Amino acid sequence: MNRPDPNSADQSANKDDDAVWLDLVARLESTPSSSTESPDPPLADRAPGAVGPSQRGTGKAFKDFDPLGLTTPATEPAPDASAVPATTDSPGRPLGPRDFEADDLDDAFVPEDPPSLAGTEPLIMLAWVGAVGGPVALLFTAMFWRSAPLVAIMGIVAAFVVSVVYLIMRLPQEKNEDDDGARL
Repeated sequence: MNRPDPNSADQSANKDDDAVWLDLVARLESTPSSSTESPDPPLADRAPGAVGPSQRGTGKAFKDFDPLGLTTPATEPAPDASAVPATTDSPGRPLGPRDFEADDLDDAFVPEDPPSLAGTEPLIMLAWVGAVGGPVALLFTAMFWRSAPLVAIMGIVAAFVVSVVYLIMRLPQEKNEDDDGARL
């Protein structure tokens, strides 16, 4: 591996970087340290509306920033009257979005029950069993019955093919132009 010559022109750039770095460290050390201020009390010891020293607004950008929801800005909309606050186990903890329960809506969508499989045509049910069960049977045959005769494997494949062809033939032949698929 080739090493650069320590006396090359590129080393002057490294010296400039070192000077910039030392200047940055000196400026950071000259700022007033936060050790003179008292540290923030834990969240559990704070009052719900209290603002800690690290949350005091030092500039316009961070003035309204409150990720923990400890303060309530004056421009906040009024809470929804339909939301009912749930009881909390810890009284000093601020309420969050999961502490409210939504009202039950009477006109909520309830899907209709699917039709019973007992009323299905036997041939359609048998075709679905063959279409789904054929690949599963081939998989189990390959895993557990490796010496299966060729006639059994060809029978499973034939049952699968016949089932799929029957299901495809049962599909509607023409599209109803008046129906866009939406049901009310």
